[in-house]
Amino acid sequence: MTGFWPILKRELFALFVTPLAWVVITGFLFIQGLHFYLVMSHYAVSMELGADAGPMQLFFGQTVFLYLPLLLLCPVLTMRLFAEERRSGTIEPLLTAPVTTPAVVFGKYLAVLVVYLAMWLPTLLYVKIVAGAGHVDGQVVAASYLAVIAVGAGYLAIGTMTSALTKSQLSAAILSAVTIIALFILGIGEYVLPEGSGKELCAYLSVWSQMNDFSRGVVDSRRLWLDLTIIVVPLFVTVRAVEAWRQEL
Repeated sequence: MTGFWPILKRELFALFVTPLAWVVITGFLFIQGLHFYLVMSHYAVSMELGADAGPMQLFFGQTVFLYLPLLLLCPVLTMRLFAEERRSGTIEPLLTAPVTTPAVVFGKYLAVLVVYLAMWLPTLLYVKIVAGAGHVDGQVVAASYLAVIAVGAGYLAIGTMTSALTKSQLSAAILSAVTIIALFILGIGEYVLPEGSGKELCAYLSVWSQMNDFSRGVVDSRRLWLDLTIIVVPLFVTVRAVEAWRQEL
């Protein structure tokens, strides 16, 4: 992929030089700090938690605060990737440069994925705090982080695609958020539908169920394949869309 590294460095510079990445990371850490505080407060006073329902399982698998950043911050991170370049007219020089279309798409995508990983990195401090107060199951922690990375990577791919399909950052963010929230709501069908194929499909698509399983240290390869599909399909669509623009230049 000719030009991948220059594109990646260009996007990382653009993200961290502007306030966007810092605002997103600060907002994320504020929400997760509050989330961790509430989890620890609940764990400290509850007498009904079983041995397999420790703070890390509660943090990753059983509160809505984990999903708010995934549903809302991923669209914000990705909305400018292509939409802003199309609006400002800088996409033409980029696509006429000696870089391949996959390099452009994957360079931009990997840049926001790096920011996403940077968002989660400070939360390792929460693991250290819990470990200082008692035992922490390493398998639970590893599986939980694997899940949030896999799910987030899929949501970022969806955001990358919607940014490539619009010329407005706001439209890209709204379209991405609506798509992600629709997937989330579809998964909730697992809890409301009667027994049958519909309920099984919703259970398979449910990010809530995935996080509950992984937060107990249960790694289901079928869910990882689903996450991979949600990454690959939007990125494929993005490559095709960008290639179509290129042919028009």
